[in-house]
Amino acid sequence: MKLTTYAAAAAAAAAIALGSANAKQCKPIIDSAKLQNDITTENLMSNLVALNDIASAHGGNRAFGLPGYAASVNYVWDRISTIPGTKSWKQDFSALFNIVESISLKINDEDIYVFGLSYSPSTSREGIVAEIVAGPEGAAGCEDKSYDGLDVKDKIVLVQRFRCPTGGTLAGRLLPAARAGAAAVIIYNDVPTNTTAGTLSAPSSEHVPGGFINMVDGLRIKERLAKGEKLEAYFQQTQIVEERITQNVFVETEGGDPENVIVLGAHLDSVQAGPGINDDGSGTSLLLELFLATTKYRAKNKIRFAWWGAEENGLLGSRHYCSSLSAAEANQILAYLNFDMVSKGYFGVGDTDGSTHGSVAPLGSEVIEKIFVDHFEAQGLVVTPAIITNGSDYASFWQILNKPFGFINTGTAPAQDPCYHQACDTIENPDPNTITVNARAAAHMLATLSMKGTALIPKTTINATMLAERNMRPFEPEADIVRIEELEALGERHLGCGHEI
Repeated sequence: MKLTTYAAAAAAAAAIALGSANAKQCKPIIDSAKLQNDITTENLMSNLVALNDIASAHGGNRAFGLPGYAASVNYVWDRISTIPGTKSWKQDFSALFNIVESISLKINDEDIYVFGLSYSPSTSREGIVAEIVAGPEGAAGCEDKSYDGLDVKDKIVLVQRFRCPTGGTLAGRLLPAARAGAAAVIIYNDVPTNTTAGTLSAPSSEHVPGGFINMVDGLRIKERLAKGEKLEAYFQQTQIVEERITQNVFVETEGGDPENVIVLGAHLDSVQAGPGINDDGSGTSLLLELFLATTKYRAKNKIRFAWWGAEENGLLGSRHYCSSLSAAEANQILAYLNFDMVSKGYFGVGDTDGSTHGSVAPLGSEVIEKIFVDHFEAQGLVVTPAIITNGSDYASFWQILNKPFGFINTGTAPAQDPCYHQACDTIENPDPNTITVNARAAAHMLATLSMKGTALIPKTTINATMLAERNMRPFEPEADIVRIEELEALGERHLGCGHEI
């Protein structure tokens, strides 16, 4: 009787296994038109509603280190982790978190809106009361020697945001004043949008407390100083800076060649200032729907989807992932596709061949660009060549792994999205048609590369020594090719890790 039972059980198990294998074999080959048709506006917007609700329930944001991000991870995980024929996992990593507990700026008792620069030292609880004085303007404000002869010791220095050759956009302005003895530095923006992001990149013993104010307020204060007024400022800031554990989320197809992996990524976190529904709930939703549609098909190459953590703090999630790969694992990746802000503004395709803006990505990236451009233009859509600034997660795959990459986005300038990094980046911000067009473009790209990628894109490889060396490099645009001041003149704000370094 036992033997019969075991035999029956074995036969049942074999039948299930055979049925499962047949089910895999019966999946149709991935097809661009069919995959695009599987992407619906209704489902894309449904994800954005859910992410907006998450932010509303958790203090208005989905930022790294805060409850809204954990809830966003849970939302993605619940949608991807139980799909047959796929493998999903989370990757923990430690990242430097900061949050401003209290901040205040007053000029002659008038309250001025101020944003606490990430990783700025705190003042005392009582704050700093000192005269505010104007620092050097333009490029001169980046140099220590420009403070020679200026009396800034124990005073609060006012300077304008400016991309410095060393130190970065904001730290590069703060450090010369700090070394000249300033008690604090207030930087005013160089664009009229509300200031909601700004970082000193990392804590430093050289820093003094720093704040970031709106352009209109900075110009008004500067004008009063130019007229000879002596202004007293009060600046108080308490900021928590500590290591916190956060997560990347992954899912991949079980089928497909594991030696040729197409990786698609979007960052899951928002800034602390808002819910981040375009930036980057839109990319998050695009990946979710593309993944779910892909599970209906089989492809030649393996497909991996990634939702990155702590992107707004310096591309930390993608950097951790790329840095954690062995050379053998890195060599399995054929190409990377990035989707950061795809629902508001123009149809932008990464200028990876350098034909418009000069910076050239690894060989094979130009193929990705052409596929995207041809797809959009076939629909009669105008394509805007998007500048490569290393301001999103493709930088990790380029700078660390030297992988071919491509991306689509819809612009970061206020003209494209006035709610960029603002509290108004809610469910009211995205355009349903724009995200649908971009998601279907991503579907076309994935269908193409998952079947023909090895014939279209040359495989780049790296050894352990090269990987270690590349891991040590800073993430910067190619300064000899991309002129940062020209990018900023074009209104490009996505200039580097964390976007406001």
